[in-house]
Formats: sequence, structure tokens, C-alpha cells
Amino acid sequence: PGKKVLIVYAHQEPKSFNGSLLKIAVEELTKQGCSVTVSDLYAMQFEPRATRNDIVGHLHNSEAFNYGVETWEAYKRGGLSKDLVEEQKKVQEADLLIFQFPLFWFSMPAILKGWMDRVLVQGFAYDLSKAYDGGLLQDKLSLFSFTTGGSQEMYSNKGIGGDIRYVLWPMQHGIMHFCGVKVLEPHICYAPENVSEEKRKEMLTAWTQRLKTLWKEEPIDCSPEWYFK
Repeated sequence: PGKKVLIVYAHQEPKSFNGSLLKIAVEELTKQGCSVTVSDLYAMQFEPRATRNDIVGHLHNSEAFNYGVETWEAYKRGGLSKDLVEEQKKVQEADLLIFQFPLFWFSMPAILKGWMDRVLVQGFAYDLSKAYDGGLLQDKLSLFSFTTGGSQEMYSNKGIGGDIRYVLWPMQHGIMHFCGVKVLEPHICYAPENVSEEKRKEMLTAWTQRLKTLWKEEPIDCSPEWYFK
């Protein structure tokens, strides 16, 4: 209780299955006494493109624009754009980050990837000498909760899509673990559009149940073995 949760939500339709998962998370975690903040990226019309506009004022090198260098320098002098500062503040305060989205092309929707690209800048989320277990966002937990178009069989080792864990590698390991964030087991709802109403209800109930004991969970072993064993 008293924990702070940030849910970064990337779906256009509140009445969607992702919308239902979001609603459950907000209600259940609030009921537990957590304070829950939602970044509803589509509703916010969040800008996914990493551009010069993310730096307020002068550039470190006006001859040749290097986004990584410029945002790092801007972060150090407090010169990042207002929308980035707001998101970073939410991340900084959160004990748990939940990412709620539909899987697009084996990855997250562009608007969510843009959030990662723009918000998790060097100096804030990581430093070249401080990454993975030494990342700057230690003592935080993350959880990827998403829906798929394909069935669980398709995303199995023998399935056409290969093991779903391969898809999770760039998101969980390449982003969260890189920034020092611990990763909880992902929550995957397979093909909600293609199952019965009853099965969908079961999926929503399973999410509610999981959230009840979420704080007792141990993070996954953040090593290549988890993904490629």
C-alpha cells in the first residue's frame, strides 16, 4: 500500500479490450491504496518523434544535430521540453511502471516506442557506465501487459511466430533492464478478438487476480537465458 504506479497506455479506443485491462488495473491498484497515474498516449496526442523540438534553447553543437548528445546535455542543464520533463517526473516517482498496449508487428505501437525514445534519455535513465544492473532507474519494477492478434500456439517455440519471449527481449531487456528497472513476468492476453465472450471475461478476471498479489511477485531473471533458453 502507498506505492506509486505509472501506467503508460497505448490504445486509441477506451472501449477496447486494452481499455478494459487499463480500467481494471486502475481500480484494483487504487483499491489497494496505491496512487495510480495514467499516461494515455493517444489521448495526450503524445509526440512520438525524437526531434530538435525536445531541446529548449541553445544546442550543444549547432553544426550537426545528434539527438542522444543534445538530450543528454539538455537534461543536465534542465533544458528538455515540458512534455518530457512531465513524463520523467512520473517515471521518477513511480515504484511500478505498467505498459498496456496491443502488440503491433512483434513490437509496441509507434506512439509507445516514441515514449521510450524520448523519455528515457541519457543522464535520466542510464549512463554509458551505468546500464543494466547499474542503470539509473533501479528500485523500480516494470510489467508489460499486452494483447496479441495471434494465438498462444502461434507464439510458442514450435509456432510460426516463435517463442513470445523473443519479442520481449528488446522491450524488457533492451529498454527496461538496460535502465536498471526490474521486470515482472509479462501479462499476455492472446487473441482476445478471436475468443468467446466467456474466455474474454476469464482473461479479465485473471488480470484482476494477478494484480491482487502483484507486490509479492519476484522479478524475472534478467539474463539472456530467460529469453533464449
